[in-house]
Order: sequence, then C-alpha cells, then structure tokens
Amino acid sequence: MLSLDDPRWTKMKGGYRIPFDPRPAFSRLEAGQNVQPVWAELWQELHHQGDVGEASYAAVPHLVRIHRERAEVDGNTYGIVSTIELARDSRKNPPIPEWLLEGYERALRDLSDLGRGQLPMANDPDTVRCILAVLAIVKGARVYGRVLSDFSEAEVLELERQAFGDLE
Repeated sequence: MLSLDDPRWTKMKGGYRIPFDPRPAFSRLEAGQNVQPVWAELWQELHHQGDVGEASYAAVPHLVRIHRERAEVDGNTYGIVSTIELARDSRKNPPIPEWLLEGYERALRDLSDLGRGQLPMANDPDTVRCILAVLAIVKGARVYGRVLSDFSEAEVLELERQAFGDLE
C-alpha cells in the first residue's frame, strides 16, 4: 500500500488522465460524515467512461482499509473496486505499476473476505450486486463479475425479456 505521505500521489492520474490526488477524499471518508459527496467525487475522478489511471489503482488498498475501519456495509467500496479492477482489461488503461501490484492484489482479496462476511447484512439489491461482483472477480469469474458490476437488476431483466420473451 502506497504510504499517504508518498510524494507520488500528486503526480498520478485518475480516470480523466489528469493528476488526481485522492488523499483529501480519503480523509473525509474516514471521518464518516456526509460521505455521499465524497463517493461522488471518487467515482467521478477515479473512473471516467472506462478509463482509470495509477491513482485509481493506488486508491484501492486505501478504500479497502477505510471500509474495514468504518465497519459499515457500503456498496460504494465494492462497486468502485470492481469497476477499477475490470477496467484493467482494457488496453487503453495503463497496467498497474509493479510497485503497487502486491498491495492492490492483497486489497482485492481482503475486500472479498470482507464481502463474504458482510453479504448477509446487505439490505439493498445494489449492495448485494456489488459484493457479488467482487466475489466473482476474485474467484476468477470475471465475466460474471462484469455482468454484476455493469448491469443493474432492471437492465438484466430487460436483457432476459429480450432474449427469452415474456416468461409468464
């Protein structure tokens, strides 16, 4: 995990391909008050139309650490981590720098472990979907992880209707 006092944070790029330093957002997220605007900022800056950058990868271990410390079931962590991880499949995105890889992969496994414990406490379908996406990705079922990550329940039902017609 990249130390929060490492100077590389100021030079790493996010989803817009411009420098984005997520550390102030981490601090606000850790404080736990009014977190929705913080999540909106992180979603906006770490992932943009399928694009991610080094700041996106570096953020993952800290997002997982904060999620663990807050001990709340928050689908945003699962959702943004699965989105960043699946964006790695695109050739247009940079690879994870070697110096980030070990901490990043450990964070994915840790979030999967947290998800298995938090799944029974998840109260809304979107949170369940995001947790399941992380579980699928970590277990090597990336296609299922992508479906869970990219499609809402309503979108999957529409795809089902288009493929199979009205089943009733």
